[in-house]
Amino acid sequence: METREIIIDLLGSDLGPQEMLEGARLVLEDFPDVNVVLAGPRDLIEAAGLPEGRYRILEANRTVTNLDNPIEAFYSKEPVSVFRALEEAGSCSSVIGVINAGNTGALFAGAIRFLLADRDVRPCIAAILPTTKGGFTCLVDTGASIDCGAQQLVQFAHQGTDLMRKLYKLESPRVGLLSNGAEPTKGNKLVKEAHGLLSREEGINFIGNIEGNKTLSGECDVLVCEGFAGNQVLKNSEGMAVNLITEIIKYGKTHNVPAAMEIAGYLMSRFDFASLGAGIMLGTRKVVVKSRGSCKRTAIRNAAQILINLADDKTIYESID
Repeated sequence: METREIIIDLLGSDLGPQEMLEGARLVLEDFPDVNVVLAGPRDLIEAAGLPEGRYRILEANRTVTNLDNPIEAFYSKEPVSVFRALEEAGSCSSVIGVINAGNTGALFAGAIRFLLADRDVRPCIAAILPTTKGGFTCLVDTGASIDCGAQQLVQFAHQGTDLMRKLYKLESPRVGLLSNGAEPTKGNKLVKEAHGLLSREEGINFIGNIEGNKTLSGECDVLVCEGFAGNQVLKNSEGMAVNLITEIIKYGKTHNVPAAMEIAGYLMSRFDFASLGAGIMLGTRKVVVKSRGSCKRTAIRNAAQILINLADDKTIYESID
């Protein structure tokens, strides 16, 4: 049986390639049946002392920063790590997916060039977020398409529906549209147009608009929006969770309330955005996981778990009753 491989792009993260390398080391330790392909500087990789026979190298010394134009970088004569990673994923049968923590625009452009599953469907990035009812909601898009049309939101609805049906065995996932009001008349021009299209779309169980304060309520299984709004929902949810947990811990320590620490521990495990925050690119032939730029080595290990589960058609996170 051919050994499965995960490609890890070492360049582009906020914490540098060394942290990504240590993440790769954790992947090799925790998943003995998976090898890694490392896109980055050869000297750095060879000096890391990774287990022989468990890795191979895609040599690249350039990344795409947030100040670079991804399209210009694509045509650079110098090998760019993210594009080398995606090209290898598209051509190598043993590779099950790619982990990247760099420039989203470059990842998006490279995925369209090398991994697009359907030329008529635009890829998007989904995040699986915990709800107050114990289940999960697929938020899509979370940053790949900052500006898009109503028809693309319909495509996102189909992609999110397919994902939740596949992973959580939901026969007819409920699809909501992020808006500033529950009424069909609420929303900007994009949302109003998308509402009309989704209401008539076959294969979509559209339940209407969902307001921002209901994003984690569990009222829908798929929440659709353009990437700008989705990215704000993702980061605001994380910020609120972190602030709430921090306040509970402070109160517990100040007032000597042990139960507060127990509650904080539960919330930290339930809303662990270091792992939950990894984005899943939909619409590609291989699994692509977009980690945060500030992710630490454990988040890379968690991203590998997500990738493997997706490749094996398993649920990403378990529901809590």
